Amino acid sequence: MRKAGILNRHLAGALAELGHGDGVLVCDAGMPVPAGPRLVDLAFRAGVPSFAEVLDGLLDELVVEAGTAADEVRAANPGAAALLAGRLPDLSYVPHEELKALSASARLVVRTGEARPFANVLLRCGVFF
Repeated sequence: MRKAGILNRHLAGALAELGHGDGVLVCDAGMPVPAGPRLVDLAFRAGVPSFAEVLDGLLDELVVEAGTAADEVRAANPGAAALLAGRLPDLSYVPHEELKALSASARLVVRTGEARPFANVLLRCGVFF
């Protein structure tokens, strides 16, 4: 067992398989999960684990070159919007329906227990050099 970092073996394994340009959708418990990508469902109960906890953990493990969120997050969930803006300075916004369509091209979906709307982001992996 790992001493530090991500302990969930399914998530740790999925992250190890990601490459440059691969997409990772980090989503709330209500986001429709597309059929194609690998799913690691971390949701335990409403709010556990939170979107912020999962996002921070993933950002500690991944090099992220871009992020995309739903435009609706700014009005419907200001807390998540501020979190995303603070963690991903080059964040772009698209309509929620477009984010759902884009998520089908993700390689990995990480579902959190977040129960607030629009706490979703599509991350694009970068390289460490």
